[in-house]
Amino acid sequence: MSAVRLGWRGTMARQRLGQHFLGDEGWREQIARAIRVSPHGLQAGMPANAGDFCWIEIGAGHGEMTEHLLKSGAPVTAVELDPPLIKRLGSLAEFQPNLTVVHGDILNTDLATLSGGRRMRIYGNLPYYITSPILHHFFGYAALIDEIHVVIQLEVAHRLTAHPGSKSYGYLSVLAQYYARPDLALRIPRSAFRPPPEVDSALVSMRLPGESAKLKAEDEAAFLEFVKACFAQKRKTLSNNLRGICEPAHTREILKSLKLRADARAEQLSVEELAAVFRLTK
Repeated sequence: MSAVRLGWRGTMARQRLGQHFLGDEGWREQIARAIRVSPHGLQAGMPANAGDFCWIEIGAGHGEMTEHLLKSGAPVTAVELDPPLIKRLGSLAEFQPNLTVVHGDILNTDLATLSGGRRMRIYGNLPYYITSPILHHFFGYAALIDEIHVVIQLEVAHRLTAHPGSKSYGYLSVLAQYYARPDLALRIPRSAFRPPPEVDSALVSMRLPGESAKLKAEDEAAFLEFVKACFAQKRKTLSNNLRGICEPAHTREILKSLKLRADARAEQLSVEELAAVFRLTK
């Protein structure tokens, strides 16, 4: 799937980068209200201490959403990979002392360095085919981030916000909910973009921290590897998926001790329940 670019002024989208520009000013305003950087509406305005945090914008495009972020009064660092778009952003930065433009790939970018010691709020439109690696990258800096707002494929948005027992619930759901509290803030139809992508999109807002705040003793890397194993084959029971980690009979005993079904599958367990099983299999 392709990345959705937020902002379009008649510029030809570069198919190599999967660019789809959101040309509708009304949709840009709706996004601005949802992330609380619009001067209009009930959700308008940011805290008076805007100097205590900064915005990191991923895939800044032509800068239409960058301009909204700047209205918050907080410093904005716009990260963009496409050289022609960097030139446009550079022109904007000449008149905006709060704006820093960085040419680079977000996966190779040190967010802590970009923030300059401030708390972070992240906004961006993520390339659909690498949404998971980018979220992993963000969550590597979870202790420094207050909010993440991303435009992504609607199907992925459903996975991030899914509850146990639902069809969409899986590893990505647990990852997002371990670190943050994800909410599907806006559905954005494909017709809103030029050229239109092949799928509908959504704005997902994530406030940090998530379940990890209650599970402070967890070895995060080991826990996430454990969760991957739990969801290795969704149709199989936990005792089968964890066969390489724990004897099936022992896994069933662990589940019973937690008052869970012995034949439970990973998709039926909450983040907290998965963490409880993880502790007892160590």
